[in-house]
Amino acid sequence: MADRVKGKVALITGGGSGIGRATAMLFAREGARVAIADYSVEGGERTLRAIKEAGGDAIFLPTDVANHKDVEAMVKKTVEHYGRLDCAFNNAGIEGEFSATPDCTLENWGRVIAINLSGVFYCMKYEIPEMLKNGGGTIVNTSSICGLAGIANTSAYTAAKHGVAGLTKTAALEFSSKGIRVNAVCPGFIRTPMVARVMDRGSFDEKAVVQTHPINRLGQAEEIAEAVLWLSTDASSFVSGVPMPIDGAYLAQ
Repeated sequence: MADRVKGKVALITGGGSGIGRATAMLFAREGARVAIADYSVEGGERTLRAIKEAGGDAIFLPTDVANHKDVEAMVKKTVEHYGRLDCAFNNAGIEGEFSATPDCTLENWGRVIAINLSGVFYCMKYEIPEMLKNGGGTIVNTSSICGLAGIANTSAYTAAKHGVAGLTKTAALEFSSKGIRVNAVCPGFIRTPMVARVMDRGSFDEKAVVQTHPINRLGQAEEIAEAVLWLSTDASSFVSGVPMPIDGAYLAQ
């Protein structure tokens, strides 16, 4: 397939690596003009180069989604450069530190909530008014299997991702009638740099994690990107307010 989002303007946070990079590249291949946002300048510029070398149209906006002023500027610059905003993938996030709930430090709690939850709120706060100017749009937020179930020793991450699922449902109720569909993807364990870090420091054993997924493997970033793209096209025109598991049947157990 080709040109599924031709002519659309898409803003993707966390676009410098992993799921964000795979999604930015897919949107560009499918005809979108892409604003890549990431805290990592090196990662964001690498994605930008890859898109341009493939003939796509993209810009990179260094952004800390935990800073509401940064997010406001990110959306403003996207609209100034491309003239509109049609699709947003609010994906930026971190894993934080894993520990039992009483051992979760206040610093870790604050940082994970600021990036993974408040960052998504800030994005929607500034994206929605721009989409309303154009008569609608699509928003996809990144939640997690941890947004629909609990995993021990991930209190901050799980709380944030549950919050994202709730924000998604609330915004969908508020704006679906105004032409803005809001959904979330809830990935299982995906082969990304973030999951690699978790495995490397011994928080989870890869073989054991694979066995928790009935499909018997980890997911690929490109598989999440395809779901985000579908949720951003008219093919999913009756879908709004859904936190969608993409998890190899992990949550079906």
